[in-house]
Order: sequence, then structure tokens, then C-alpha cells
Amino acid sequence: MLSKKSTVQFNGTEAQEKELLEMIHELKDEKGALMPMMQRAQDIYGYLPVEVQKIISDETGIPLEKIYGVATFYSQFNLNPKGRYRISVCLGTACYVKGSGDIYNKLMEKLGIVGGECTPDGKFSLDACRCVGACGLAPVMMINDEVYGRLTVDDIDDILAKYE
Repeated sequence: MLSKKSTVQFNGTEAQEKELLEMIHELKDEKGALMPMMQRAQDIYGYLPVEVQKIISDETGIPLEKIYGVATFYSQFNLNPKGRYRISVCLGTACYVKGSGDIYNKLMEKLGIVGGECTPDGKFSLDACRCVGACGLAPVMMINDEVYGRLTVDDIDDILAKYE
């Protein structure tokens, strides 16, 4: 079994699939092409859903399990779409001891998603990270490239309101 059933509905277009197939046929006979193929597939779709991995497998003969293994091993690959506003909460030691776990839990509750997922409207995605290099501002979260530090759970509603 590859993973739990995804709650994300795959909505690829015919144009995306055409571009994917052209790229696969261009690269499939090159040695070591799997990673570049997966990177370009993610560029086409914005993430690397199992449906796209299956197309790569079917077209190249590479087992789906191998493709999935690469996709889950390397952090550059996303199995779920990312939101327009990508929220990343630092769960590194300095942030965690100052309450970032509570902030992360509040965000999951408020957004109705778990880490690694995207809200159904595509607005927000939520991830945990290990360090953003702002330990003096702990606890810290980022929304896209904006850093929010010295956070409390009570700050979450006001911060999210800026993106409404």
C-alpha cells in the first residue's frame, strides 16, 4: 500500500497531461532521468499526486513503488498541493519549548486541515519545519516569505485575518 487515501481531489487538465506526456517521451530513454522527470512533472502540476506518478510509471516502465519512494524521500517533492499562502510553523527546539506546538495545533483546528494539507479553497497550506534561523524570535511561523515571531496562540486569528 502506498499511503492513506488522499483527501485531495486531483484536477489535472488535458493540457497538463499533454505537456507531461511530451516531457516523459523526451526524457524517458536518458539515463538518470527519473528525478528530472519528477521535478518537471511537479512544475507542470504544482505538486506530484499519485495519479501523475502512475502516468510516469506507465509511460516509463519504472515501478510506481520506486517513483513513490523517491517522491517521499526527497523533501523537494510535494504529494499535496500547496496553498496560495504557505504557512510553515517552526517546531525546532527553541520554538517548540516556547509553544510552537500549540500554535501548530491551533492552525490545524482553525484551518480544518492537518500538516501537509491544503485548505479546499486552495488558500492556505500548512507544514511544520525544523528551523527557520530565527531562534531569538521563538516561537516563529512563516507565511510565504513573511516571518512572524514571538507568537502566542492568541495571535493566530489576527495574522490569518490579514490574508482574508
